[in-house]
Amino acid sequence: MVYAIILLCAYLIGSIPSGLWIGKIFYKTDIREHGSGNLGATNSFRVLGKKPGLVVTIMDILKGTAATLLPLIPFFADTAIHPLILGGIAVVGHMFPIFAGFRGGKAVATSGGVLLGYAWPLFLLLVVSFLIALKITKMVSLSSMIISIVAVIYSIIYVVITGDYSLLILILLLTVFIFYRHRANIKRIKEGTEPKVKWI
Repeated sequence: MVYAIILLCAYLIGSIPSGLWIGKIFYKTDIREHGSGNLGATNSFRVLGKKPGLVVTIMDILKGTAATLLPLIPFFADTAIHPLILGGIAVVGHMFPIFAGFRGGKAVATSGGVLLGYAWPLFLLLVVSFLIALKITKMVSLSSMIISIVAVIYSIIYVVITGDYSLLILILLLTVFIFYRHRANIKRIKEGTEPKVKWI
């Protein structure tokens, strides 16, 4: 029963639709009806503005972190479930949230939160890499996919040094998810019609 509860908790944490709730509660706006129609941080920036977009980003990151750290709660201490499994379930929750009709975001921020909870040096590396890529390309989608590749390279080196394959497995799965969720963006990038940010 405890195993089922911790898995459910991870999913429900990931399912919190930060962008939807922030938009509706404070701006009377359903961001699914504007911009890309996505519930993620990028569309929150686009529709609601910089400050609410930043709040949504932080909340989405912390969802992944919170799920990954669930085993630290005494009630769950003896479940022996790998933290990255819980983080992965939170990512699924973010992409298919029960609280938003199973229409969620693209999982980049929440995936980052999982790494913050499990391998914070990688998280910091990806933040810096993302900002550099965004400065160069002006495209959030392309920058997100670039840091996925950076994460894979880091994870391979991590395996060689530590022998821990769990991080590499998760990164590979998340990379597949991220590229799949960005398939429409990839098409627009090829066509030269992908929106670009102006604030960096």
